[in-house]
Amino acid sequence: MSQLAAEGLSDFAALERQLLAALKHDGARLLEQLLNDPALRQSKPELRPGEEPAGYRSKAVLVNLGWMELRRAYLYNPSRGEGRCPQDSAWGFVDSYSPEVLRLACRAAALAGSYGAASQDLLTYAGLEIDARQVQRLVGQVAPVMNRWRESQGPSPQRQAGEVMCVGTDGTGAPMRRRYLRGRKGKKGGRARTREVKVGTVFTHRKPTESDQRPERDYGSTSYLAAIVSADEFGPLLRNEALRRGMGSAKTVVFLGDGAVWVWKLARLNFPGAVCILDYYHACEHLSLLSVALYGEGTALAKRRYRLWKKWLLKDKVADIISQAKEALPQEAGTRKLAKVQIG
Repeated sequence: MSQLAAEGLSDFAALERQLLAALKHDGARLLEQLLNDPALRQSKPELRPGEEPAGYRSKAVLVNLGWMELRRAYLYNPSRGEGRCPQDSAWGFVDSYSPEVLRLACRAAALAGSYGAASQDLLTYAGLEIDARQVQRLVGQVAPVMNRWRESQGPSPQRQAGEVMCVGTDGTGAPMRRRYLRGRKGKKGGRARTREVKVGTVFTHRKPTESDQRPERDYGSTSYLAAIVSADEFGPLLRNEALRRGMGSAKTVVFLGDGAVWVWKLARLNFPGAVCILDYYHACEHLSLLSVALYGEGTALAKRRYRLWKKWLLKDKVADIISQAKEALPQEAGTRKLAKVQIG
C-alpha cells in the first residue's frame, strides 16, 4: 500500500486482479486452518466389514479460493488391500476438486463448446487453472452420475407448458478413439471414425395473434438432451424430458424432424399424437432434387420451379407442389417414378 501511495495508480485492472488473488490466497489459508483443526466437529464414519482406522492422509484439494492441503482420517482393509478417506465423499470431493469447483468446471464445459475453451473460461472468470484434459476427465466422472439422477426423477410438469410444445431431434457424428469403434462399420463399408450422438430439444411458443406474424419461442423455455445411444433408447429419454416440461398440459405438440426414417419412427412410437413437421431446410433439399429430376440439372426452368416451390412450402401449399410435379412427369413414367422422388 505504501508503494501504491508513493507511485500512484496506473493500472487499475491489474490492481483488481492482484487484490482478488491476495484475498483468495488468505481465504484459502484460513479455510485450510479451520478444516485441519482437530477441534473441528466431524461425524465419525461407519466402518465397513474388514476396515480399521489407519491414521491420517494429506491431500491437495482445489477449492474456489485456490489450492489447500487437507488432513483426513484414513480407513484401511488389509484383506482387500484397499483404503479410503470417508471425509472426501462426505464433503463431495471428486479426485482433488471441491463440489463448487466441480460445478463450475462442468458448467463451463457445457457452455464453452470445447474443453480447451472451458479451461480458459475457468481461468478468466474464476481464476481456476484446470487443464483442458482434466476438465474432460471431471465431466466424464460426473456425467454418469447426473444421468442416473435424471433418469430417477419422475415427471414434474411445469405450471405453464405453453400453447404449443415443440420437440425436435437429430443425429451428429462425434469423433471417437478406435477402441470405442470396434465392430462398427463406417460409411460405404469403410472404417468407422465416429459414433452418432442423438440430440434433442424441447421448447414452447405461443400462437401468433396476427395472421402474418411468425411464432416466437418462449423466452428461457428451451432444454436440451444428448446421448450416444440407439434411437430406440433415445426416444423414451426425449419423451421423459417433454413430460417433465409439461407436455401433458400443452394444447398442441409438434415434432420437428429432418425426414430420416429413425426420426419418424421415434416420433411415431413416443409422440403418437404430435403434429410431425419436416424442417424447412431439409424439405428444400428434397425440392431441389425434385426440380432437377423433372426439369434437368442447371436449367432455367428447374431454378424457377425450385424458387417457386420454396415459397409455396412456406405457405403450406404442399398439395400444389405435388400437383405441378405430377403434370411435369412424362406420360410413360406413370406414378411409379413419382414415388421415387420424395419431397417430404
